[in-house]
Order: sequence, then structure tokens, then C-alpha cells
Amino acid sequence: MRLSGKVAIITGAASGMGKAIAELFAAEGAKVVVSDLRVEAAQTVVTEIESKGGTGIAIAANVAKEEDVQQLVDTTVKQFGILDILVNNAGIMDNFVPAAELTDELWERIFAINTTGPMRTTRKVLPIFMEKKKGVIVNIASAGGLQGSRAGAAYTASKHAVVGFTKNVGFQYATLGIRCNAIAPGGVNTNIGTTINSPNPFGMERAMAGMNLNPRSGDPEEIAKVALFLASDDSSFVNGTVVAADAGWMAY
Repeated sequence: MRLSGKVAIITGAASGMGKAIAELFAAEGAKVVVSDLRVEAAQTVVTEIESKGGTGIAIAANVAKEEDVQQLVDTTVKQFGILDILVNNAGIMDNFVPAAELTDELWERIFAINTTGPMRTTRKVLPIFMEKKKGVIVNIASAGGLQGSRAGAAYTASKHAVVGFTKNVGFQYATLGIRCNAIAPGGVNTNIGTTINSPNPFGMERAMAGMNLNPRSGDPEEIAKVALFLASDDSSFVNGTVVAADAGWMAY
């Protein structure tokens, strides 16, 4: 098992890609912390993991709140004694709102969850990783973090920021045994669409302009396999980069 004895935190892990990652990591021997706003749903994931012989705990956390991030990591270390892997998966969409119609409130909400959240969790775990000279961070970016119009302006900017943050952390801490990479999924069959409640017609039309070029949508389990590769020693020479997982959509 590729993650035997490891302890991993996965944010936004009650459903979708986060759930698939937590389940696969547990199957590969990791003790997983299933973190989500919806702790009941997170506990359901833990119950499924335990029914298959895995180990996990559910912790309620809003990554947009510093106190929640502190509690998440502190509780993990208290429970398991160590932390080895952080997967920053929690994220929301932005209703395809274009720049001309952006509000400060929407911009700040999207960045608080998609960008500031990963910064805070990373900031919290780095001292732990630095002390033991080993640790892995996997950020879930997006095709929207590599291209210009796969979503609205705020989401696009927030995921571009995640890509830049990933590269910065990856290089700056490389000599301390720490790796930081990101995955840029294309269209994946998850429930993130539930965060789209009132799509902007103009922004959505422009963002959807290239959808007919998308070879296919992916499944959460396919992204989880990429996360497993990046979290394990199989990717020991991979650092500070972004792996696109999109069936070739961005290759056009």
C-alpha cells in the first residue's frame, strides 16, 4: 500500500473529488481526516472507510476561517501524532460572473475559500513538515487556473493564484524535503455545480464556448488516482508543477 502509515488531511472531502481521494488514500493505508463544512456528510464518508477496514475521522472546518484551520490541523496531530499529507480540495464556483458585473463580496468570498483557504492550511502544516523534513501538499486547482475563460472572472483568478502559490511553495521548500503540486481537473462529475445557483447569462455563454471541444467529463475516482500519485513516493521527483487531468481538453 502506497500510503501505509501516513496521515492525510483532505478538505472538502464529504463529496465529489474530496470523498474519492479520502476513500482511495484510506484504501492505500493512510489514516485520513475527512474535513468539510458538513460534518454529518463527512462522518458518512468515514463510516464507509471504516467499513472497509480503513481509518478516518471527520472534522468540521470552514477553510475560510482561520480558527477552523488551526483546529483542523491541531486536532489531527493530537489524534494521530503526526501529519504527512495535505490535500486542499475545498472550493466553490462563481456563477460565471464576468468582470464588469463582479462585486467585492463575490470576489472576496471566492478567494476566501479557493485561495486563502489553501494558503492558511499550507501555512499551518509547513512547520510540521519542516521539522520532520518531509511532507506533501496537493492542491486542487482547475482547468480554469490554466486557461482564461472556463468560469467567471473571480473563480478564474482564484485558481490562477492557486497555481502560482503551488509553484512558489514547491520551489521554496524543495530543499527541506517538502513537495507541493497541483491537479488541474477539467470537467468532472461532482456536485460543485450546486454552488452555481444563478448563472450569469453572458458569462456562462462565454465560458461554455469551448465545451463542445471537451472529449469527455471525468469521474472523481480518476482525479483521486492522480492525487494518490502526487501524494505518494511514486512522484518523488515531481514538485512545483500542475498536472492537467482533463482527457486532453486543454491540449487543443
